[in-house]
Amino acid sequence: MSAKVLVLGGAGYIGSHMVKRLAQAGCEATAFDNLSTGHRAAVPGARFVQGDIRRREDLDRVLGETRFDAVMHFAGCCYVGESVAEPGKYYENNVTGTVNLLEAMRAAGPRRLVFSSSCTTYGDPQKLPLDESHSQNPVSPYGMTKYLAERAMADYGRAYGFQTVALRYFNAAGCDPEGDLGERHEPETHLIPLVLLEALRVRAGGDARASGLRINGGDFETPDGTCVRDYVHVNDLCEAHLLAMHRLLGGNAPAFEAFNLGTGQGYSVRQVIDACVRVTGIELHPNVGPRRPGDPPALVADATRARKVLKWSPAVGDLEGIIGTAWAWFSRR
Repeated sequence: MSAKVLVLGGAGYIGSHMVKRLAQAGCEATAFDNLSTGHRAAVPGARFVQGDIRRREDLDRVLGETRFDAVMHFAGCCYVGESVAEPGKYYENNVTGTVNLLEAMRAAGPRRLVFSSSCTTYGDPQKLPLDESHSQNPVSPYGMTKYLAERAMADYGRAYGFQTVALRYFNAAGCDPEGDLGERHEPETHLIPLVLLEALRVRAGGDARASGLRINGGDFETPDGTCVRDYVHVNDLCEAHLLAMHRLLGGNAPAFEAFNLGTGQGYSVRQVIDACVRVTGIELHPNVGPRRPGDPPALVADATRARKVLKWSPAVGDLEGIIGTAWAWFSRR
């Protein structure tokens, strides 16, 4: 199904992969990004508009120039630790920015929105794996701002006829298997890229024992004391967004619905590091530091609803396969 799609945060990690997937599906994507963390070179073949969701006039301009069929919203600040230290930044971008978007969409016409949400809206899990019926009690400003954005979407659906989908990611990981796109954050905070960057340092002759790689907490209530997370490949996340958009364009979707996106398999930080060692063949020696504020011990998805309703399933389901796509990209860099 061809469609004109506005991709907010389209030059970022997941957004740029989404722009590529939309092009493969025959859709016309416009990437909108303020380039604070995104990269213009990540969307070479798509129309690009520089703008900021915190500025309503930027959104009015891009939505007024083209009649879009749907909007995909990836333009979020996304670091739990940073959100604890700088909550104002997160409320301004993730909450105020999303309301700006909803108002601009209400004025311009397109009322179909797929939103990049997060499993952090659940807070500390009362059961595992987590399904969508679990209560939402965020423990970090990041999780709270994603939760409030979801609430705004639901309210706009009831009041103004919007159709919206929130996709609650677990841990996005991996890179474009074709090598065109990767994960570039400055500074980098995601586990797999940090481990692979350390492997590159050691491969280049660095002292493996003088490691800057740190595990954030070794005393969690998990089998090996480190956090457990569910890792899902970035391309699989993009496929879910495409399926959700088709559901919205089909006209039968409710005003608001949410889906978990994960593989259902949890891996500890130490297991991830061990898998990176197996993929790279490079021995690593991480240090153990204190816990980060806002980190639950374990987050593992029950994505049954996405499988049943969206007909989605991860194509890259094993951890080493995910890491392999990232290692190929980082090695070429």
